[in-house]
Amino acid sequence: MIRAVICDDEPLVLIDLQKTLESLNVEISGVYYDGKSVIGGVKKLNPDVLFLDIQMPGLNGFDVLELLGDEAPPVIFITAYDSYAIRAFNAAVFDYLLKPVEKERLQKSLNRLTLNEDHRQRNRHLLQAYNKVTGGLSRLLINEGNKITVIPVQDIYYFEAQADYVQVFSRQGIFTKHSTLTAMENQLPESGFLRIHRSYLINLNYVLKIEKQSKDQRMVIMKNDKSLPVSRAGYQRLAGKIS
Repeated sequence: MIRAVICDDEPLVLIDLQKTLESLNVEISGVYYDGKSVIGGVKKLNPDVLFLDIQMPGLNGFDVLELLGDEAPPVIFITAYDSYAIRAFNAAVFDYLLKPVEKERLQKSLNRLTLNEDHRQRNRHLLQAYNKVTGGLSRLLINEGNKITVIPVQDIYYFEAQADYVQVFSRQGIFTKHSTLTAMENQLPESGFLRIHRSYLINLNYVLKIEKQSKDQRMVIMKNDKSLPVSRAGYQRLAGKIS
């Protein structure tokens, strides 16, 4: 029997979905009404599938998927018509259900679960597709224990690579996020951020000046008084952005 967790902020939708899933011999392990609570529920219950609404107050469905990271099970999104989301689903070849959910369509989605060989990679692909169609991340989500911090990307000074993590230096403070610098680079708006070094990704709006240390060594001075090294390739990219 498939074990499912469902999350939607509309009680009537939840009741209807739960009844339909149970009629298809699906065990409901947990029912949640908001993004923050379902994150803890998924980590605790470890379901076979997560049925997740997109448009919820606070954390939306894509926020939940990002915060769960590799702990996310296979996900089937439930949504009213959302042009950005549907474009992302189609680009990532990702399954979704439109409200009101029809029983036959729901059964097809359940049948496809057995074909999902690498849902973690597919989840990452979907997030990349969604960020692309929406023009890049507008805010960064940091999950530390039970605390979720939301940082607008315009408040981020720069990122520093730390193995499988990145340190985020922002107006709100310094945070650690489980990600790679390349992954962050692919998600952020191209017009605002630039990779200047294998270890540094900066917000161009916070560049104060570029200083030449030696013939082949330059440093970027940020408006938060931090000095960051610039590689040769990074300087070539940066020179075209900073007058």
